[in-house]
Amino acid sequence: MDATLILFLILSLIAEILGTIGGFGSSVYFVPLANLFLDFKSVLGITAVFHLSSNISKMILFKKGLNKFLLFYIGLPAVIMVIAGGILSKYLDERILQLSFAVFIILTSLFFLWFDKFVLASDKKNAVIGGSLSGFLAGVLGTGGAIRGITMVAFNIEKEQFVATSAAIDFAVDFSRTVVYFMNGYMHVEHLKYMIGLIIIGFVGTWVGRVLLKRISQERFKTLVLVLLLGIGVFSLIRSLIQLS
Repeated sequence: MDATLILFLILSLIAEILGTIGGFGSSVYFVPLANLFLDFKSVLGITAVFHLSSNISKMILFKKGLNKFLLFYIGLPAVIMVIAGGILSKYLDERILQLSFAVFIILTSLFFLWFDKFVLASDKKNAVIGGSLSGFLAGVLGTGGAIRGITMVAFNIEKEQFVATSAAIDFAVDFSRTVVYFMNGYMHVEHLKYMIGLIIIGFVGTWVGRVLLKRISQERFKTLVLVLLLGIGVFSLIRSLIQLS
């Protein structure tokens, strides 16, 4: 196993652990880190596969029951819009996608750091809007977990049910975009070595995150996670601007 692959897998494991504890999903960390090794559209492809294994493990480890209301009103719009976003991504310049992702991550982290008590109204309208937006962003940029997270928080469900329901929605979203990304040509045989390792890491990282989540204050750690996320966003933005120049 070469050093580059080992480094890639270590960073992926860290992304999965942070994503599990922080509640935003691993893709917000994984996409910019993986983009250091692969082109952006290939990253979209392997992110979908990575998330499939990650969400299966979350549904197993956080089996506290699923919220059927949120599955329908957030999950269904998310699946429909992730297909639309995945198809659209094929027609967008990769550099624009990278720049858009960096800006999105920066704005998301700043929003949560500044408005740490922000909560949406818990109604069907916001559930559908949040699900649609999170699905579309997942299809175009590879991540929409932050939007889905603030939407689900409004409904004040128990923590383990939150993770399990979010994982079930994410699984349906990732399965849908995996098909679209495959048809778009984002998945390549030479990336198989990454995908196999990521499937294992999806389970291991979720398990480690679950253990840590029981020992660490989620609110305190979430602030640290957001600061780290802001740093990743700024780094990605600078890198994108250099590539555009």
